[in-house]
Amino acid sequence: MLLDGIDHIAILTNDTKRLCDWYGEIFGAVVEGETGEGEGVQLTFLRVGPHTEFNIFEIDGNDEAARQTPMFGRGRIDHIGLRASSLEDFELVRDRLMACGAADDFVTDFGSILSLFFRDPDGLEGEVCVPNPDAKPGVSNPPGTRAARYS
Repeated sequence: MLLDGIDHIAILTNDTKRLCDWYGEIFGAVVEGETGEGEGVQLTFLRVGPHTEFNIFEIDGNDEAARQTPMFGRGRIDHIGLRASSLEDFELVRDRLMACGAADDFVTDFGSILSLFFRDPDGLEGEVCVPNPDAKPGVSNPPGTRAARYS
């Protein structure tokens, strides 16, 4: 492959501090810098992984962050998928997401990966994935398949 993953994802918000604090508390994300792009535009760089950051834009008068639509009705990019660095970290993130009401207890077993969906404070849907230690070679499961280890 010629790529080494995702460099950044641009996200619109109406409250940069709240969003950065939340991703910091849940995922250990770190603000690496801020800049004023222009009149009424703030850009914050939030590191969410070794090679990945969120470029968080807060734009005066822009209300796109408040617009909510159902899955697969959101346009070309529907949701973000994050990769936990280990099963233990996946479980820690799961506990944190459930504690703040951003996720329920359901973990999907897709076969090769385990998946947990969440909503951030702006309503953006996200997914945390981790390789499934219980995976059986060649087996994949449809959405809605509960992971046995989290039953």
